[in-house]
Amino acid sequence: MDRVSITPDVSFSRLVYGMWRVADEADTSAKHVEAKIDACLAQGITTFDQADIYGGYTAEAVLGGALKANPALRAKMEIVSKCDIVAPVGRYADATVKYYDTTRKHIEYSVECSLRDMGTDYLDLLLIHRPDPLMDHAETGAALDDLVQSGKVRAVGVSNFRPYDWELLQAGMTTKLATNQIEISLAEIAPFTNGDIAFHQRNAQPMMAWSPLGGGALMTGEGAVASVLDEIAAAQGVDRAAVAVAFLLRHPSTILPVLGTNNLGRIAQISDALKVEIDRPTWFRLYEAALGREVA
Repeated sequence: MDRVSITPDVSFSRLVYGMWRVADEADTSAKHVEAKIDACLAQGITTFDQADIYGGYTAEAVLGGALKANPALRAKMEIVSKCDIVAPVGRYADATVKYYDTTRKHIEYSVECSLRDMGTDYLDLLLIHRPDPLMDHAETGAALDDLVQSGKVRAVGVSNFRPYDWELLQAGMTTKLATNQIEISLAEIAPFTNGDIAFHQRNAQPMMAWSPLGGGALMTGEGAVASVLDEIAAAQGVDRAAVAVAFLLRHPSTILPVLGTNNLGRIAQISDALKVEIDRPTWFRLYEAALGREVA
C-alpha cells in the first residue's frame, strides 16, 4: 500500500482504520481487538485513528488492552488521537455542559490520559478535535510545540478546521501543522469547492477524510449516487464502499480516508478501494450524482 508523508519523519498508510466504534461491541477483549489490527496490517493499513472522547472516553483503553497484551504490535502501527472535546461522560461526568478546551493544562492532561490508556510512550499524531472559539492560539500553539519537543507526540494537526482556523493556530507555532481531518465524501462534497481542499492542496498538506462513507448512508441509501456506485461496483467486482473511497483517492490533493467498521469481514475488504479505477469522466459522474445536477 502507498504511504503518505505527513512530516519528513512521519508517514501514514494511504488508508486509515478508524476506531471510534471499537468500544461499542459486546466483545472488546484484547484478542478480538488484535484480530482487527491484524486484518488491517495484512493489507498494509498501519495507521489507526482514535480520539480521547470515542466510546465516552473508553475507546483508547480498549485499544490499549490489545497493545498491552501484545506489545510488539505498537512498532507496526501509527496511532492518531485527538483532544479538546469535554463532554459530561466518563472522566468528565461532572461537567455541566459540553465544551471545547484548548488550554495547555487540558491538552497536556488529555495526552497523558491517552498515553496511559493505550499503554504507549508516544502518539504519532495529535489533532485538536474541533475549533475552539475561546482558543488562545499562542498558548495552544506553544503547548503543541512543547509536546513535539518532549517526544510524547511526533506530529500535530487539527480536525474540522477551516483555513482561517488553521492559519490562526499555525501563527502561534514553530512546528508545522501536519494535516487537517475533515468530513469529505459523496455525501459531503462541499470541501471540493468551498476552499477547504484547495487551501491544503496549494500548501501540499495531505488531508484525512472522516466519514468517507457518509456515516454508512452511502452503503445503504438509494437514489442517483447509489445507482452510479452500484453500476461502477458491479463492473469492477467490488462493493459500493470501495468505489466511494476510490472517488476520494482519485483527487490530486492526497486524501487519506478514515474507515471504521467492527466487522472483520468488512475490515478485510477496506483495501478493495485500491483496485478501483476512476477516470475523469467516471469521477464526474459520481460528483454530478452527489451534486444533484450536471456541472455548469
